Amino acid sequence: MYEQKIYKKDGLEGIQLFDSEGFSKATIILDQGGRLELLTLDGVNVIESMKPLTYENTYASSILFPFANRVKNGSYEFSDEKYQLDCNEKGKENALHGLVYNKRFEVESYELALDFGLVTLYYESDGSSKGFPFKYILLLTYKITKSAITLMVNIKNTDSNSFPYTLGWHPCFISSDIYNSSLYFKSNKKLQFDSKQIPSSTIDCAEDVSFQIKDNPLDDGYVLAENKIEFITPKYEMLLQSTSQENFLQLYTPPKLNTIAIEPMTGIADSFNNKVGLQILNPNKAYQVSWNINIKNTNK
Repeated sequence: MYEQKIYKKDGLEGIQLFDSEGFSKATIILDQGGRLELLTLDGVNVIESMKPLTYENTYASSILFPFANRVKNGSYEFSDEKYQLDCNEKGKENALHGLVYNKRFEVESYELALDFGLVTLYYESDGSSKGFPFKYILLLTYKITKSAITLMVNIKNTDSNSFPYTLGWHPCFISSDIYNSSLYFKSNKKLQFDSKQIPSSTIDCAEDVSFQIKDNPLDDGYVLAENKIEFITPKYEMLLQSTSQENFLQLYTPPKLNTIAIEPMTGIADSFNNKVGLQILNPNKAYQVSWNINIKNTNK
């Protein structure tokens, strides 16, 4: 049977979902954009705290909306209007990782059953955000089972105007040995970046991308040819799948041992300007995407 309890630590409030047998557990931080801070599936830890690194520097497991990754110099045009976002990436002067990563989410509802736990979180924008003066409702639904977790994101435009958007997720996964961990996915285009980590071009790559991570520092982007990413570690195998029609991937190795960010996105960095993956949400319309993580514990 699944249970839930309120989580309070270091001045932050969250909610935990867990099964009574100890196979799975998720800790979700309400005060930090509804992000997933801790995750155990099939008895193995796959997401842990990034300490001593701070959330403000890692954006670990943050929801990336209304833009994934970066907007160059924080500026863009939409419907013949110019907008200027706050540039929160020091040294590169870009707008980074959207506008909800530090917002407070509220619990709208939850459901506890024999074989799953589910919680839906709620955030409403009043249209006062600098550079994105639009009203919207954002719902996050986490559903956890013994060996899987699904994050469903639902966006509704409650404004009188249309707005542009892309959506992403920034989970950071741990491995007992990142050097001997591998990634598998299908892509025929790899992004090339300029000095400010803004896409400048693409190069062709083999459709079946497969590599051992070793000690290679990663900050790489790909246009995916399908909606699946496999991550193989010495203790578990992970399959990450998306319901998005267009799928993009950012890989990043933060300055923390045996950790990698595997970031599914519906558009690439600077999509507000280059339009790759950019979507438009009209008034009273909604968009929904789900990301599913399935874990197989290979160390039993």
